[in-house]
Amino acid sequence: MGLMNPMRAQLLIDSQCSLGEGATWCAASGRFWWTDIEGKKLWRYDPRDGASESFDMPERLACFTPCADARFLLLGLASRLAFHEIATGKIETIMEVEADLPTRLNDGRCDREGRFVFGTKHDVDDAQPVGAFYRLNADLSLEKLPLGNCAISNSIGFSPDGTTMYYCDSPTRQIRVCDYPTFDNDRVFVELTDATGVPDGSIVDADGGLWNAQWGGARVVRYESDGRETARIDVPSAQPSCAAFGGADFGTLYVTTARIGLGETDAHAGGVFVATPGARGIAEAVFAGKA
Repeated sequence: MGLMNPMRAQLLIDSQCSLGEGATWCAASGRFWWTDIEGKKLWRYDPRDGASESFDMPERLACFTPCADARFLLLGLASRLAFHEIATGKIETIMEVEADLPTRLNDGRCDREGRFVFGTKHDVDDAQPVGAFYRLNADLSLEKLPLGNCAISNSIGFSPDGTTMYYCDSPTRQIRVCDYPTFDNDRVFVELTDATGVPDGSIVDADGGLWNAQWGGARVVRYESDGRETARIDVPSAQPSCAAFGGADFGTLYVTTARIGLGETDAHAGGVFVATPGARGIAEAVFAGKA
């Protein structure tokens, strides 16, 4: 994968999401899911017939994951963790998170053991590092992770063998990496040096490369496990927010974007874009606590 001619992603769904996020491929159902955080909607797309639909949420939905029991999703709502029964829409609260802080949930992804790792963000425009990272275990116990405070948690991802974790505090423009699950050897993985863009959501491919959506930079960038940039995809919208590999062979890269803060010149902002970069993803773990 070279850098001479970046691939350009194509518009798939003109969903006009205010804050599209949470790109998630469900291998069990063969569907792509995402959220419009500010629109308080959960979205679903079926590539077999091209149909997409959205579901109203009771509050902002920041992140989510399928569960081992495929009837359910684990939701990271703004204020709480909850189970969502897909067929009925029923929502069962598990617990509130940081109820005493002016924060909301933000990025989240299961580790390879099926535990849900997520972070929070300061819920104001000029975010300060008052949030943190957490892990919801299969027994529904919650633990705060020793990764320090953050203003806007993002880029949570795990190496294919589960022994490395990636994460970031977006305003720092640095993606960090550490051993997992010990959290030892915590260090800077990459620091963005482009004039624009901050690191947002990430996905790890089958070869261990990290694909990072870069908010404000109109791109998704692949970094080798040693931090070298090896590929990039131009996204024809300014605010790509998250990426996920899906499709029958995990060869399609889905990218969510956001309209928030943009004028009308970015016509397809908030849509879902796709590319086939030649890399392959892997089936992401589902939450083990609802089986």
